[in-house]
Parts: sequence; C-alpha cells; structure tokens
Amino acid sequence: MISAIGNTVAENRASLIAGKCGMSHLEMFPSKFANTLPVGEIKISTEALKQKLNAPEPGLTRTTLLALHALEEALADSNLTAGQISSPDTALIGANTVGGMCLTDEMYEDSKKETKGSEYLAAYDYASVNMYLQQRYQLNGPVNTINTACSSSANAIMYGARLIRSERVKRAIVGGVDSLAKFTINGFNALHILSPDICTPFDEGRKGLNLGEGAAFLILEKGSDAVGKKIYGSLSGYSNANDAYHASSLSDEGDGPYKVMKDALALAKLDPAQIDFINAHGTGTENNDKVEGTAMLRLFGKAPAFASTKANIGHTLGAAGAIEAVYCILNLSQQELYPAVNFKEPIASLGLEPVKTYRQTSLQHIMSNSFGFGGNCSSLIFSKA
Repeated sequence: MISAIGNTVAENRASLIAGKCGMSHLEMFPSKFANTLPVGEIKISTEALKQKLNAPEPGLTRTTLLALHALEEALADSNLTAGQISSPDTALIGANTVGGMCLTDEMYEDSKKETKGSEYLAAYDYASVNMYLQQRYQLNGPVNTINTACSSSANAIMYGARLIRSERVKRAIVGGVDSLAKFTINGFNALHILSPDICTPFDEGRKGLNLGEGAAFLILEKGSDAVGKKIYGSLSGYSNANDAYHASSLSDEGDGPYKVMKDALALAKLDPAQIDFINAHGTGTENNDKVEGTAMLRLFGKAPAFASTKANIGHTLGAAGAIEAVYCILNLSQQELYPAVNFKEPIASLGLEPVKTYRQTSLQHIMSNSFGFGGNCSSLIFSKA
C-alpha cells in the first residue's frame, strides 16, 4: 500500500502507532485551493514514481502509478510465481473513482480538439488503470474495475471473494486506488463537504472531510490453497446494499449501514458482541458520522471500540476500502489498536468516543465500513488467522 503516511505497509503501521496525521497543503499540481484546503497528499512526484517503478510508457497517469506501486509490494509479499500471476485462475479486481480524470486540464484541451490528441487520451477511462496492470503482468484471468464511489474497493474485495467461492478462480488480487485531482477537489468543494481545517471524524465540531490519495492491494485465496503461506487474516463476512435515499447522503436512520453490518455478521456467523473493533467509514461530515453512529448503536446497542483512519490519511475515495482493509489486517496480525487523531468532543446526540490511545489487546473479529454516494454501502469482516 501507499498513502500520505507511508510508502509501504510497514511505514503506514509505524505512522498509525505514532498517531501521525498526514494532512498537508497541496504541492503536486496547481489549484486555487492549494493553501486553503488540507489534503492527504503523497509527497512523491509523478515523474519520480515513473522512474522508481520503471514505467516509461507514455500516457500513464498518477492514478495508475500509485496502483502499480502498491501492487508491486503485494505481489512481492505473496511469493506468487509469474506463472501463477498470469494464470487464468488469477483474477484482478481493482477499483477507483477518478482514473485518468486526474488529468483534468489535459482532458479539457483534448475535448476542445485544440491538439491532435495527447498521450493521455486512452487513460481517461477509469478502467485504464487495470488495463495497464493487466498488460504489465500478462494477466489472463478475469479483470474488472468497480466504481461505486467511496465503497468501490470494499466491493472489489467482496467481488474477488465471491469469484473464489464460486470456483471461477483460485485467487484474486483485489484493491483500489485514487489520486488527488482538480476534478475531485473542485467537485467535492461544490458539495460543500470539504473542511477548511484538518478533519475530525465523530467530533461534535466536525466541519467536513479532507481528500487524500493512495492505493492498496490484497491477495485472496482459499485457506486450503494457502497452506504453508503467510496468512495475515481471513475475510469472514461481507455485504453490500443500497439505501437509495439521496445522491450524496445516507438516511437519518442509517438503513443502508445497518443492513450491511447486520448481513455481514450473518454471513460470518457472528453475533454483534463478537466484533472487537470497527474501522468506521468516518468521513468527518455532518451526515455520515451521525448516521454511521446511529446505525452502530441500532445494531450493537453499545458500540464496540471504533475509530476512523480517514483522520490520518484523508478520504481516498476508491482506495479507501482497500487501505482500511489493510489497516484491519494490521490490527489483527499485530493485535493492536491505533489512536484516533484530531478527536476532541463526542457528537452530543450519540455520545460515542473512538479509541484515543494506542494499545495492544486481544482481537478476533474486526469490521470495516465503506459507504458511497447514492447510498452504496458495504461492510467487511476480517477475522484472526
């Protein structure tokens, strides 16, 4: 993985333990909001990424390069052979919401036909990220791109698991990526949900979200096919639903979040009391945090320990579900919880307080929530290996 608080899984873990906040001013491209809206930016230039990853091909966007960076770490750690990676039994299910649209200015110029066509014409489709990875690694199995807004990569993980369960593939490379772009900064600013300050999920004084960028990939296999391999945890439950309440808001009762958490528990054959921690969607917006907290109380009665890592890295959109899945796996494999940063005062109507200090503890089952525009809600449950 790669995020605003680390270029590897190990660096991210160290930053989470230290309670590091990765919010900063925008530096990698010009924007009139560069000095007014905090972002979770990765401080590596696109050109430096190309050189580091030995990716000289024309038309590669920052989105694709961040995905390649994360995928290389995941594949190296998996010890999969080149033959296994390119096997028809290996699926690649990736997710993003921006794709090549990160190059907003180039898109504008090309659309006006003022040029003969830039090298990025083929990259504007959000599927271009996985198409490049497919070509680079000579993948011959199913390849798919999911775009369900902020639940995209949670759904990619879910879809990969379902491919394995239905015996269509033996393994699935699953994850997501998004890069910061004028397109998203301007779009989210038009919705009036970007905070002028560093975001404070589940805080009474929250003002909105901070956008971030990053990528993460995981390798899924059946337990019987993973004998002798390093197993970090198991994906024991998952669910997706759509409350169809509003284009950019969730219902006040939290119907969508409540249903997916309940159904994920049912698939995992777990009672609510068996969930030790929730990595909350926790965007820091007025609607999401109140609704998610309401749904948690509705289902659990007394909410389990929880926190939102979007306070550390910002909202990475299509990458959020995958990045937060990796954080859940770290929770389980290291038996530790990371402190929520920037939190001060609980929402008055809920009284919920996230985990505020780092601690080692016994963890068996962790839930990760991802909720997208249009009410597309997903919940994953990871269990100790």
